[in-house]
Order: sequence, then C-alpha cells, then structure tokens
Amino acid sequence: MKKLFAISAACCLLVACGGDSSKKAAVPPPDPLEGMTLHEKVSTMFWVRPESLEPAFVWQSNDDLVANGLREVTDTMRATAAEYPVGGVILFAHNIQDPEQLTAFVDSLKALSGHPLICIDEEGGRVARIANNKAFGLPRYKSMADLADKGRGAVKEAAGTIGKYLHGFGIDIDFAPVADVNTNPRNIVIGPRAFSDNPEVAADLVATYLKALQAQGVYGCLKHFPGHGDTSADTHFGYAVSNKTWEEMLQCEMVPFKAGIAAGARLIMTAHISAPKVAGDLIPSTLSHVVLEEKLRGELGFDGVIVTDAMEMGAITRQFTAVEASVLAVKAGADVLLCVRDYRAAVDAVEQAVLAGEIPESRIDASVRRILKLKD
Repeated sequence: MKKLFAISAACCLLVACGGDSSKKAAVPPPDPLEGMTLHEKVSTMFWVRPESLEPAFVWQSNDDLVANGLREVTDTMRATAAEYPVGGVILFAHNIQDPEQLTAFVDSLKALSGHPLICIDEEGGRVARIANNKAFGLPRYKSMADLADKGRGAVKEAAGTIGKYLHGFGIDIDFAPVADVNTNPRNIVIGPRAFSDNPEVAADLVATYLKALQAQGVYGCLKHFPGHGDTSADTHFGYAVSNKTWEEMLQCEMVPFKAGIAAGARLIMTAHISAPKVAGDLIPSTLSHVVLEEKLRGELGFDGVIVTDAMEMGAITRQFTAVEASVLAVKAGADVLLCVRDYRAAVDAVEQAVLAGEIPESRIDASVRRILKLKD
C-alpha cells in the first residue's frame, strides 16, 4: 500500500512539473528599431529648428529668424517631416508668442511623422525662451550665479518651477543646467549662467537643479562638455580653445559633469571648443572621438544621449560644411545633431556613409536606441 502511494505521489509530482514546464517562456519586449529603415533611423538623430522643416523659409541671420520665425505648423512642414522624420524640434524665443499659441504649436509639432521630442533652452536668467516673454507672466531669475548665492533651496525651487511650466506646455527636454565652471573672468559666453567658479559648489547645484527639473517630468541636459567655462571666445562666431590637460579638467571641469551623471542625467550637450591637450588636435570637441567616446563614455561612464551644440554655430560652419560636420560628429560618437540648417542633405550624407561602410549601421542603431528610450 505504501509502495502504491509513493508511485501515485510521484506521478502527481511529474504531472505538476509537466504543467509548469508547459508554460510559455517570457516574451522579450519588441525591438524599438524593428521596421525602421536606415533613412528613418538617421533622420531620428537630427533635431532641428521649426524653420528647417519649411523649405520655403530662407534666413541669413538671427535677425531674419526673429522677424519671421515660424509659430505654427504648415502643410509643407508636415510633408518635409514625413519624408525626413526628425527626432526632435528645438524652440527659440521667436517661435513663441503666448501660452495659447505655444500649446497649439507644441501639439502640432508632436503630431508630425516620427513624433519628435520638443526641446528648449530654458536655463533661467538671460537664457529663458519662455519666461523672458512677458505674455507668460512667469517668474524670472537674474542668473544661476545669483540663485547659487541664495543657496541650494533657491536653485531647487527655481528648477522645479521651470520644470513644472515646461511640462505643462508639453516640452520634453530642457537644455539645462549649465554644468560649466566659470573660472575665466574674460568669458563672454558662460559667465553667470554657471552656478560658480568653484567646481564643488557648481557640482552640488548642478545635481540639485537636474533632480528638481526631472522630478517635474522634464529631462535635463548637462552642458557644455568638456567645459566652456575657461574659454574667452564665443563659439557662436568662431574658434575657442581650452589649453587644459585632461588631468586638469578632472580636477575642475569634470566635477559638475560627474555629479550630474551620478544624479541621473539622460543627456549631455557638447561644446564646440577645441581641447588640443585632450583630443591631440584642434578639432572641435563635438567632432572628437577622443573627447566623446574615450573620455565621456569611456572614462566617465555616460551611457545616455550625447547632443551636439547647435551645428550652425561659427566654430563649426567656418571650418566645415553641414554635410562634413554631420558625418564627423556621428563618427565621433554624437547621438543627436542639433540645428543642422540643411538637415536633409546631412541625413542623406550620413546615410550614404553607412551604405559605403564608413559608419557601421550598428553605430546608428546605438544612437537611435538611446534616443527612443527618452520616449519611454
């Protein structure tokens, strides 16, 4: 009887085990790149001004943009985006009129092919595309340096306020905070946009700002890697250089960037400055494989999205065509090419470089995966 019971129990156990093993294995999540063509993937790496989506819009200077900047999506823009579906659109002050217009514009932009992410420079202080428009009635801040003098609480409150209204307007990414250390008193670009000339103080406030911004549902972006604070020239117009070694940068410029990465930064913006003692030549850091891949990704361990500073700036355009610079930036390790004026020609060039074997398609895939994670 005992033997019969044992056999019966064993049979029951086998049946039970068999039932468990018959369950279907967990299905892996779908590949976000599945079904995307090479052209669509490369287009995703370009984040543009609204004006670049409108072939009929021609501008020679920033004054033209201010006078005639686009504030609504046209049928031509929809057609352009359908053919070259960009991954993001960046808004400037001249694209913004009032709350109603901005809300409608953002909604229309997000409805374009590819459903681009919407970005803006809303640091607080002099760089605040929305708050500096009186039609919005939002808090305005003198500068980040001024907030820093008031303490961490003031920085946290300001960043939280900025994040809240950006999220309310449907904006996904704020190209802030400035993670530069303002060590050069002759610096005409950064100055009080930075929190401090002390790297440790700057690091603490960069992390504070970033966390407060992202707590409101808006991604922050550290800028400008590998540090624009010790230069005196303006890369909007031409060449700028830092003569620091990497070891020197680790003691100063890298301190806030490390703090921001540790605080969860998903994006970092490059600087167009040359750092010959780091890169080994005078190429702008945006186009340097050493700076982006070996230093930022390799040594600092950053695995998020690397965004170039605007590719229409003089430090790039005075040395390279848009096509040349775009291919070089991708080879260097950039994931997003920002404000390439004729982005369609640049997309075609990068795509051709992949087809010619100059750039592995796996390199494109890695960038697009990082970008698509921002939409999760």
